[in-house]
Amino acid sequence: MAHIFIVGGAGQIARHMTPQLIANGNRVSSLYRHDEQHDQLADLGATPVKGDLTQISVQDMAAMLDDVETVVFAAGAGGAGQELTKAVDGEGFEKTVAAAKEAGVKRIYLTSVFPEAGRTADLGEGFENYMRIKKTADVHLVRSGLEFVIIRPGTLGDDAPTGKVSAGLAVPYGTIQRADVANFMAETIATPQIVNTIIELAPGDDAIPVAVSALA
Repeated sequence: MAHIFIVGGAGQIARHMTPQLIANGNRVSSLYRHDEQHDQLADLGATPVKGDLTQISVQDMAAMLDDVETVVFAAGAGGAGQELTKAVDGEGFEKTVAAAKEAGVKRIYLTSVFPEAGRTADLGEGFENYMRIKKTADVHLVRSGLEFVIIRPGTLGDDAPTGKVSAGLAVPYGTIQRADVANFMAETIATPQIVNTIIELAPGDDAIPVAVSALA
């Protein structure tokens, strides 16, 4: 049984993913910030761990990662301003990497963003700042010396999962449902030979287990 620690455990992708990780035989701990999220995460089968990613120290976070083999970074400011994006998606991720290294964590899975996301929408400087910070986080992880898998989904939707995706080093851009991203990530985590790679993820015709097997 592997111990997986989810940063951003109360987010939608993390919540979809948690029961699948547990069904695959893992123990899951989830970092949360707001009191009402404790019972919600516990109901999913996770061990809730309270902490504010923007305030916690590297040392305190490293203590949380004791006996953790794998970290999943699914936190995000969700477009809530440039400073918060920097604090969560940027500095918060760098803090997570430092804590993981200190604690002896072997691997980090990072939810990133598709390079073409929002390119035609003229979403303004806040979104451009978000894209820059996400790319910086990707680079930081690749250079960290840790094992990594970076998953870059297209624009996220909230419809029911399709169970099918297009996944690879480069795939056509599209809108993909959060539940499909979660299913894909859980399947990828269950396939540890997929490592040190960046995967673009979009809607497609391949059943998720088939798409993951093709990457292994």
